[in-house]
Amino acid sequence: ARGARMPRAKELQRSIEKHFGTLPWCRRYLERIGETRYMLALRQLVEAGIVEDYPPLSDVKGSYVAQYEHTIMLRPTCKEIVSKGDDW
Repeated sequence: ARGARMPRAKELQRSIEKHFGTLPWCRRYLERIGETRYMLALRQLVEAGIVEDYPPLSDVKGSYVAQYEHTIMLRPTCKEIVSKGDDW
């Protein structure tokens, strides 16, 4: 397994693995889990090939963009959203 060299990058890598595993995440999520002063460490993780960076999605200037994710079950006669929660 490849790992980061700098102590702060190693710490951030462990936090990312613990909280997100292989799921996609964004910098805002790092702040939600209490990470601060992470930009240099994050850059080191990207440069080491440990984390892949992707540009933010953009739309028409001035428009709003929202993303919703649910797990669905496709049955022969119906579709069922199985991840319904308080946000639905």
